[in-house]
Amino acid sequence: MKKVDINEALKKLESIADWFENESEVDVEKGMEKVKEGVGLIKMLRGRLKEVQNEFNEIKAGLE
Repeated sequence: MKKVDINEALKKLESIADWFENESEVDVEKGMEKVKEGVGLIKMLRGRLKEVQNEFNEIKAGLE
């Protein structure tokens, strides 16, 4: 399974937020697609951040 690139995912989330901020009239269907994409990114990021935290804890435990 490919690891999530945290910086890339954060940039995508930022672009979604920018899209909502810059639209004068948000198309409901397009907006819903963007929300679903954002939720998927957030879920992936949460999982990846847990992996990173576990890796860090393993490294830290190896030093003790």
